[in-house]
Amino acid sequence: MNCKHFGECGACIVYENGYEGQLKDKINLNKERFSHFYDGKMSVFESPDQNYRSRSEFKLWHDGDEIRYAMNNASKNGVVFVEECPQVNKYISELMPKLLKSIKEAEIGFKLFGIDFLSSSSGEIVISMLYHRRLDDVWEVKAKEIAQSLGIYIIGRSRKQKVIIGQDYITETLCIKDREYAFHHIENSFTQPNARVNEDMVTWAMEQYSSASGDLLELYCGAGNFTIPFATIFDKILATEISKSSINAAKANMKLNNVQNIEFVRMAVEEFVDALDGGREYRRMREIDINKYNINSIFVDPPRSGMDIDSCLFASRYEHIVYISCNPESLVRDLDILTRTHTVVEMALFDQFPYTHHVEMGVKLLKKGF
Repeated sequence: MNCKHFGECGACIVYENGYEGQLKDKINLNKERFSHFYDGKMSVFESPDQNYRSRSEFKLWHDGDEIRYAMNNASKNGVVFVEECPQVNKYISELMPKLLKSIKEAEIGFKLFGIDFLSSSSGEIVISMLYHRRLDDVWEVKAKEIAQSLGIYIIGRSRKQKVIIGQDYITETLCIKDREYAFHHIENSFTQPNARVNEDMVTWAMEQYSSASGDLLELYCGAGNFTIPFATIFDKILATEISKSSINAAKANMKLNNVQNIEFVRMAVEEFVDALDGGREYRRMREIDINKYNINSIFVDPPRSGMDIDSCLFASRYEHIVYISCNPESLVRDLDILTRTHTVVEMALFDQFPYTHHVEMGVKLLKKGF
């Protein structure tokens, strides 16, 4: 990837020796990091080296009558004015200058401080325009004109205000094991930013359950990114997620893909574990008959903070554990607990975030003696 802002923009901080060089460094670092747990071959899934991000956030910088995209600079003490961004997919890249021109011509840039882009692989785009002022009817009329002329959806946001022009989601199609799955990705909710690597992650995770049977328990299910494809290989799935918008999207995605063997529960993992252990009664679990499940497999995809001790100990009860981590450091901590009862039998590195130090890791664990 060639970018005129390399070395200045804080979005890409590992740029020497090109894509292959930064990937090699990540592989070596994480092989060493996890050598205490696993000494087998680590599967590596590369990213496209440019136009790989399907969502991105930019600051808007005002200089007189001019409005420019900006990102934090690499030293984190200022901004870099962004004239191009080879990270984002081609649809976002093509839209960026057109959108800025339309905003200037419509004169709706006053107090606009940020724009978030969310795109599907087919070019459906919703943008969020972030303001330090209340949006009025005039703004809405002009935003509708821009949305129509550019073929996009627009969300206007200010404090305690959300104005939807068209709709607040895009529909992404993922190809997993020669089958297509459709997902509604909702504005301002978490989605995987790298669609191609996401397909690799879901495919790899499904393959790790080749010897499993029965039902699956999933913690931190989000909008069903893994859950929906998992439904094709398990009899039933019980999945939990704390975010209201994500759980609503997960239920919508289940219907979108004509899947009927999943029960989604909106609960924090800590509460969910307490409920399954017979702790206090939770209203959201009243309609769940845990006795009808034959669970010997668990899947977890926690936030960067990883899992807490109780959740790790809970996961350790199941024969098959597949863990996707966006933070190798918290994964090391959790594996210290999980490997008391389980053995790491497979590991994978997914280069979800090229030109940064961040990676996603996949781990398969089997109960000792199983």
